[in-house]
Amino acid sequence: MNTASHHSSIVFEGVIGVGKTTLARLLQPRFRAALILEAFEENPFLSDFYSDRARYAFQTQIFFLLSRYRQQQLLASQQQQGAVLADYLFAKDRLFAHLNITGEELAMYDRLYEALAENTPKPDLVVYLRASLDTLMERIAMRDRPYERRMDRSYIEALRQGYEGLFNNYTEAPLLIIDTDSLNFVRAPEDLEFIERRIFAALAGMHQPSLLTAEVETVPHFNWSLPIKTAEAQCETNWQALGDFLALTQAVGEVGGALTQRPPIGPEGTSAELEQALMTTLAALTTLARRAGISMKG
Repeated sequence: MNTASHHSSIVFEGVIGVGKTTLARLLQPRFRAALILEAFEENPFLSDFYSDRARYAFQTQIFFLLSRYRQQQLLASQQQQGAVLADYLFAKDRLFAHLNITGEELAMYDRLYEALAENTPKPDLVVYLRASLDTLMERIAMRDRPYERRMDRSYIEALRQGYEGLFNNYTEAPLLIIDTDSLNFVRAPEDLEFIERRIFAALAGMHQPSLLTAEVETVPHFNWSLPIKTAEAQCETNWQALGDFLALTQAVGEVGGALTQRPPIGPEGTSAELEQALMTTLAALTTLARRAGISMKG
């Protein structure tokens, strides 16, 4: 019997470029599992974020939060039918947010995250793929995604330290840590089999030592507690405006999806999907502007 059938949700985590998605794809047929992959290409703000993180961090993170939440609902549904492999942990969203967002935007994000996180399923096993900074930068360069060509080395190191801090005393789910610096599970079948055996061993109840004190000099501090509520009346207005903004970001995402599925022909004609997505975006933008007391005329 496949051991994975008793543990229906296995999540792969690690820093950008470590190989989470590739590994999930390679192991899917071996585990006879459904696959949940992060839809990062649907985020219309991602490319701008890598060019100007301070300016686009909030929009990028809110879009990711909502997208990941929708996928978590799909994961919960598929868990009822069998094993599921996913290439991200919902908690990663907060890790990225605390690296990229500050002030009132972070406080607003935290409250939204808490509301959504209560309704997300816990994985049966988290597999943390560890790698050094040099290995990560090499793998990012090899896959050569256009928006990652300007990736800042210091940002990747901050993410690496953030992941070390997150998993240092992680207790939300069983945790398996695999150092990948010396592994090439794409080209070396024995490395893939090694990882598969480690996962099956973990699922069977074998334990490994917990992650030792982080091998970083300074682990970033993340304030996981919610901020104290102040100025209740203003907060309520902000929450209403945030709801309008979330509707707008979702609509913009639908525009991006329509463009990737069927590029517009031109002024003389376009797809019905794109036309509907643009109309929804316009309506959402108008609602947000009205909330903020801004005229959209001329």
